[in-house]
Amino acid sequence: MSNQSVMERYAAMPGRYFDDFKEGDIYHHLPGRTISQQDNAWFTLLTMNTHPLHFDEEYAAATEFGKPLVASPLTVAIVVGMSVSDVSAKAIANLGWKDIKLTKPVFPGDTLYANTEVLGKRESKSRPNAGIVTVLTRGINQHDVEVCVFERQMLVPKKPAPTA
Repeated sequence: MSNQSVMERYAAMPGRYFDDFKEGDIYHHLPGRTISQQDNAWFTLLTMNTHPLHFDEEYAAATEFGKPLVASPLTVAIVVGMSVSDVSAKAIANLGWKDIKLTKPVFPGDTLYANTEVLGKRESKSRPNAGIVTVLTRGINQHDVEVCVFERQMLVPKKPAPTA
């Protein structure tokens, strides 16, 4: 064994503890995600969404959009997923979403980005080792246009007490 000091190894630690959230902070979630028509078709099949606007190009061509739209639950799911590593990877539970708004259409080929603003936090009344964090997440396309926005609450653990 050499006289060199032992190197420490650390695993990636995504997410934040309750203590790490500060009202007004904004987290920019990267990388972006380009949605393909294949993603859209698979999602509609998986969820049994039979609206032809999402997978029938001839039908979609005759609509005001002129081409297929990405199924809106897929848009929301991708934006939520993009936020997990920054916002909820340590969460004990999602407590709910509210005011989900789909502000502009999303088309196959669009690239989504997301950011999340911390709206507030409070101690949990029933769990002394956790708190409730409220955030506002926005999905933005490659043209910097907001395509969806929603509020979410999560139950997040506090940092563990240091060990001796």
